[in-house]
Amino acid sequence: MYTEKIKQGNMQAARRPGLIKRLMKDGFGGLAFDIGIYLIMFFIIVVTLYPFLHTIAVSFNDALDSLRGGIGLWPRQFTLFNYQNLLSDPRIIRATGVSIARTFFGASLNLFACMCLAYVLSRKEYVLRFFMLRMLIFTMFFSSGLIPFFLLMRQLGLVATFWVYIIPGMVSAWNVIIMRSYIENSIPDSLIESARIDGATEFITLFRIVFPLSLPVIATVVLWTAVGQWNSWFDVSLYNSTRPDLFTLQFELQRVLMQTLAVGNVHQAAAVGHELAGSQVTSPQATRAAMTIVATLPILMVYPFLQRYFIQGLTLGGVKG
Repeated sequence: MYTEKIKQGNMQAARRPGLIKRLMKDGFGGLAFDIGIYLIMFFIIVVTLYPFLHTIAVSFNDALDSLRGGIGLWPRQFTLFNYQNLLSDPRIIRATGVSIARTFFGASLNLFACMCLAYVLSRKEYVLRFFMLRMLIFTMFFSSGLIPFFLLMRQLGLVATFWVYIIPGMVSAWNVIIMRSYIENSIPDSLIESARIDGATEFITLFRIVFPLSLPVIATVVLWTAVGQWNSWFDVSLYNSTRPDLFTLQFELQRVLMQTLAVGNVHQAAAVGHELAGSQVTSPQATRAAMTIVATLPILMVYPFLQRYFIQGLTLGGVKG
């Protein structure tokens, strides 16, 4: 009888709603704390998403209607003219191609260089291991400055070339340390020793054993590097300001933002004149919104596929190194 009563009590407890079980377990204090956390997270989500959704609404809204204000999360007069006008500009098409090439080559070469160096620094038999590691850490705290770095790039002949975007950032000390920590803590030394016993060279061991087993940290490094290369614009103005054929999409966006402040009133007056004439036009505000979405969309499309590896790479690669 006693055992049957216990079973009946457990069955009744299992049938209770989740909220009642939570109240019985943690009381009103724990429930109030959870509700407060959820409200804070909801507020952060709203604050984060609202500017982006508003920009999307403005980019798809008629430019003349946007000048009147009052656009929220949904376009009032839907149109694709802002994107058609933007993508018909040959400068935007050229800048997009430069950004794609820069992101691809920058992320690929950075991954190759950092992976090779991280693998070398993870080997305990490497004599200069601690010296090289300390030299990498030293570069994270001390820099030569902007002017000496520019002079170095000019002496190397990289100014006014595409490779000034790629070569200076091929090795990142932070990425190397993250990848080295991942290799040391996630790949057993016995696996690498077995490969060497079977006659594998260092490159075969790296690319056929270490590389496939390091996908989480590789995805993390690729995402960091790709986002940095895609969003970079300051080095364009510093090294390639005289080469319009090497302008990136973010640099063109920065130029649009500056021009918006300079000629906003002139464009607004012209837009009103075109409205009276019955023709469809765009405005600096609409162009800026459309260009912001165009520049942001590729990263938003890539990130969901790398998010799982990104989180795993951060947690495993962040162990002591």
